[in-house]
Formats: sequence, structure tokens, C-alpha cells
Amino acid sequence: MKFVLPLLASVALTNAHFTMQYLWVNGADQGLNKYLRVPPSNNPVTDVTSTDMTCNVGGLTGSATGTVTIPAGATIQLEWHQHAQRTGEDPISGGHKGAVQVYIAKAPSTAASFNGQGAVWTKIYSSGLLNPSTQQWATDVVNANGGKHSVKIPASLPAGEYLIRGEIIALHVSQSYPGAQFYIGCAQVKISSGGSASPPKISIPGTYKGSDPGITVNIYNNLQSYTAPGGAVWSG
Repeated sequence: MKFVLPLLASVALTNAHFTMQYLWVNGADQGLNKYLRVPPSNNPVTDVTSTDMTCNVGGLTGSATGTVTIPAGATIQLEWHQHAQRTGEDPISGGHKGAVQVYIAKAPSTAASFNGQGAVWTKIYSSGLLNPSTQQWATDVVNANGGKHSVKIPASLPAGEYLIRGEIIALHVSQSYPGAQFYIGCAQVKISSGGSASPPKISIPGTYKGSDPGITVNIYNNLQSYTAPGGAVWSG
């Protein structure tokens, strides 16, 4: 049964892919695909060494994307959907169990010209296996919330332009590598005020390894704990 379940999941969920489609700032919906680097399709990234891991396929530039100004300490929501519709289907397929993470990276100049390469990313949110008894995952909560999850931008971050990187790691076929599916979206923001913090940083790609226990894992074998890739959350 351990092997049958992943196979069935793979077959049933082949077309149940999704993208990040909306950014909310302090409760205000910014509109469909506004301030987001939009990928060419809703397919996942599976190669953790690819530059597509940064901001999805074609996401190394945001020259055609606007940048929204937000206050330091703002609460944002990232909203995900399978297609460009908010009703008529689950935001993400219920079978895509896995982790939800958010990173932020300060641009050296403008967010639109920033490719996000090198040790520039700071993890500000991470949620994975929430209840081992019921096998409730962070993705279940996102689905229950209409495709949305919230994160507070640390008020101590310096003013300037940033990329915010949302990531959902679907683990339904992650028993071997490559198998885990990375759904990635990047938003362009300008923090209008802030502090002087210098948070820890990692590289994406670079830090993630195919052998990481949060990337290659069998979630159908009574999993009791989960360690997401990318290290600890920085709270500011």
C-alpha cells in the first residue's frame, strides 16, 4: 500500500498544478497577478539546482512587473489557485500535501531588476506537518482559507525594494528525487520605512539539496515530524 498510494496520487493529480496569483497588503487585495512575476504555466519546479527555483520559470527579471509600496511591519497574504478562478474548484488540490514557506530578499537597487541570485534570501515564514495524528499539513490550511496564507513582514528590515518569495512544496510523489514539486511565486515590493536589521541569508538555488529530509520524504509512512529545507525562520 505504501507504493500504491503515491502512484495513485501521481496519476490523479497530474494536472492539479497551481500558481501564486494574488498579493494582499494589510487586508487589501492588489488584484490578479499584480506586482507578481507570472510564470508561463502552472507547472512545478522539481530540480533544486535550477535557477527556476528562485522565482519560477522566467522569473529572473521583473522588468514588466510593477512594484507595490508597503509599510514596514505590514501583514501580507499570498493567494494560490490552480487556474485563474477563485471559485468552482479547490484553490490547490487536496492531494498536494506539503509545506508552505516565505522568503524575502533586498534588492541592491530596484526589485524589477533584481534576479535574486546568491546568498540574499531570508526565511520569514514556514509551516509543515501540523498534526501527525490526522496528517494535516500547511497546504490543508491554505486550501481551507481560499488559497491564502498570511505572513508579517519584520518591521526591523531596512527600507528599500525587495522580492518576496512564496513557496509551496507538494510532497505527494517525493519518495525519491526528483519528486517533490516546488510551486514558487515572487512579488515585488518597496518597504517605505523600516529598521536596520541584517538578517541571516541563504542562496536559492544553492542551499536546498535533493537529499534534504524535507525534499525527499515518504509522507505515506505514518510520518511523525517534518523538517522543511532552508533552515530556521528569522522573526526579526
